[in-house]
Amino acid sequence: MFRGRVRERRKLGIVAASPPAEETALRAEPLTKLDLVDYLASGCKPKSKWRIGTEHEKFGFRMSSLEPIDYEQIAQLLEGLAERFNWQRVMEGDKIIGLKQDGQSISLEPGGQFELSGAPLETVHQTCAEVNSHLYQVKAVAEEMGLGFMGMGFQPKWPVEKIPVMPKGRYQIMKNYMPKVGSLGLDMMFRTCTVQVNLDFSSEEDMVKKFRVGLALQPIATAVFANSPFKEGVPNGFVSYRSHIWTDVDRNRTGDLPFVFQDGFSFERYVEYALEVPMYFVYRDKRYVDCTGQSFKDFLAGRLSNLPGELPTLNDWENHLTTIFPEVRLKRYLEMRGADGGPWKRLCALPAFWVGILYDEEALESASKMVEGWTEGERAMLRSKVPRLGLSTPFRDGQLKHVAQDVFKLARDGLQRRGYKEAGFLNDIAEIVRTGVTPAEKLLSLYEGKWNKSVDPVFQELLY
Repeated sequence: MFRGRVRERRKLGIVAASPPAEETALRAEPLTKLDLVDYLASGCKPKSKWRIGTEHEKFGFRMSSLEPIDYEQIAQLLEGLAERFNWQRVMEGDKIIGLKQDGQSISLEPGGQFELSGAPLETVHQTCAEVNSHLYQVKAVAEEMGLGFMGMGFQPKWPVEKIPVMPKGRYQIMKNYMPKVGSLGLDMMFRTCTVQVNLDFSSEEDMVKKFRVGLALQPIATAVFANSPFKEGVPNGFVSYRSHIWTDVDRNRTGDLPFVFQDGFSFERYVEYALEVPMYFVYRDKRYVDCTGQSFKDFLAGRLSNLPGELPTLNDWENHLTTIFPEVRLKRYLEMRGADGGPWKRLCALPAFWVGILYDEEALESASKMVEGWTEGERAMLRSKVPRLGLSTPFRDGQLKHVAQDVFKLARDGLQRRGYKEAGFLNDIAEIVRTGVTPAEKLLSLYEGKWNKSVDPVFQELLY
């Protein structure tokens, strides 16, 4: 265990960096495993400095044909946002690939999914205001171009062959590698959208408790926010097809991480896991070097075949951590990664849900006691069945919706105790939890009835 040990960081030069990043502070000696542990531990901060970082992705489409928008249109949109709303351009070579402003960033996922990574903010009110401002800006520019954006977990109409590929070097490496390690990796890259929230911890002990609660309850978030029931114009048999996709992307870097629940879990144990995860790339001289199939442990020892003798920097480590995709991901904060993308109100409900549970000591302790008796088999069962069955998934002597109702109450009470009057952000999921009917099931009812078995109306239904 870490036991509060924090080494002097004069040589580490720990700073926030957004990949791709390659420059870092000069070091007197090569990185060690302990440096990597200390990097994660440097995220510990007092409760007064805990913040909320919300990220969401959305699908762009042409209003006239519902077809995905291509890179040229996305570039025009990014330029419009930069000019009208004073965003700073992010370039890869001569291509605009994103924007930055006041701690926020806009980036492109492999198939052109448009992502906002929000600034670290103090309250759910602030993060929701940030989302609303972003959606207003995007809508203002996109409408003039005949484009729209909608919130779902999976592209409902178009096959992967119709999805454009964004001109980012890392995505070409991933596109070539994914089919070697799973059957659904390209679907993940090009046809999924998520909403997630990033949250802080105060100590190693606090991190462990939040990590375990987050992993155990992630299937409940998946069910409550399930919003991806269509594929290529027809029902796909799931309420969260996006969540199902992650079960066959690359098992070396996905899943619910049973070792997190074992005695002695720590920052160091996560580092040991991440060291063994196969790499995708190293960013050097403004280009991505393909390092697929080799581990960061190889890199630490200078044994990368495409960069012989090259040793990693902390930025390389940070970049590598972004290529690991478990249901909860540890960086210098914890990422809750189980929810489908959705309409704007649910983009605010997701951070409210997790903040209420994880940022209130009483709620966190109650949640921890709730899940501590769940077996590895039960957690695996939920991970497997929830994408298809949602809140109707059988669990012990009832259904998952009954557990979700208890968890929802923990979240609401936790938000009320925080004192920021944030509990109202849960209203948009209250009926889902009460009835057990997921957003996906409501869409399926519309498809079978009012929409006359067409998915086309969903683009208008979930238009931002």
